[in-house]
Amino acid sequence: MSLSHSSPTPPVEAELLRSSTPATLPTTELSPETAAPGAPGASSLNPAAPLGPLGTSATPAVAPWQHQYIATNDIRLHCVVQGQGPLVILLHDFLEFWYSWRYQIPSLAPFFKVVVPDLRGYNDSEKPEQGYDLETLSRDIKGLIEALGYQEAIVIGHGWGGTIAWHLAQRFPQRLRSLVLLASPHPQGFLQDLTGNLDQLRRSWYLIAAQLPALPEWLLKQNLSPLVQSLFQNQAVRKGAFSREEAQIYEAALAKPGVLKAALQYYRYFFSLPQIWRNVSTPLEPVKLPTLVLWGDGDTVFSPVISQGLEKFVQAPLRRVSIRQCGHWLQQEAPQTVNRELLRFLRSLQAPLDSALEPALAPALVPAIAADPLPLSPPR
Repeated sequence: MSLSHSSPTPPVEAELLRSSTPATLPTTELSPETAAPGAPGASSLNPAAPLGPLGTSATPAVAPWQHQYIATNDIRLHCVVQGQGPLVILLHDFLEFWYSWRYQIPSLAPFFKVVVPDLRGYNDSEKPEQGYDLETLSRDIKGLIEALGYQEAIVIGHGWGGTIAWHLAQRFPQRLRSLVLLASPHPQGFLQDLTGNLDQLRRSWYLIAAQLPALPEWLLKQNLSPLVQSLFQNQAVRKGAFSREEAQIYEAALAKPGVLKAALQYYRYFFSLPQIWRNVSTPLEPVKLPTLVLWGDGDTVFSPVISQGLEKFVQAPLRRVSIRQCGHWLQQEAPQTVNRELLRFLRSLQAPLDSALEPALAPALVPAIAADPLPLSPPR
């Protein structure tokens, strides 16, 4: 399967947002924008296009993205890399891989060095038997920042990637400049919600099923095609977000040896007794980093109620944005809206970014087998 080497074109979307901050908790609903960029009635500013430095609308030229292997924490992670400047790391969700950020990479790369790893066990990253606990997964990303020669990074996580980002921000705050979370409950808060929120317990039935040994992997492997369709196409609120070709790309990545077992290990470790004990016994250290939270109000995985009350986990400026008529796969269902919110948030940090996040050391990179830039190549 071959795909175009040009940047992906996000689907036209209606912009329906609800935003708030913890200081005053106002609710502002923006009017829909249904016209395609450049079409009659559309805004003169393409919402998918980044704003240039210092508020200009110019977009610097940037080379196509590349595939690289980067050694970190005794593991090699396959990464897609594009751009130069302050470091932005994008972390994907359960049963995904770097491809889930295909609309965000070219939007951020003109102004940042964007690095998108396949998390431990996924796609082309190594798949060890051990190391799927939050501490090790967080050290993978901490080591990635250091291997790239940076002192700090902006970390953006979706779902499980956000769970890692939460833990990383609490354990290694000196390595983060800011935090962005897409449909990502706080790990300790999520465990509390499972015991006291029947709606969330109903949504999380698969977490209990994943605790069985061997059987879940076999069932997933035997039903991989309908699983992908159910997971992405059927659960998306905006059904046009996933084409059949894109579903096949996800299916190919999940079919690689060891991926399904590794993916389930994330939940087995998270719900192991030692991990639960650490979560409930470890004193809560609020995140002290500027934080952006994005949530779809039609999320079928995590109840939007969980996005409320995050203020107790963050002692820093916090912006919360609810995207109406959007499901769990925010950056793929509403890429233009997500891109604009990301750039708006990151531009607010622009002044300190210019001096604080430049690399301290030369990057330690191992070229991938196919090192030629392949912006939309299918998983290898």
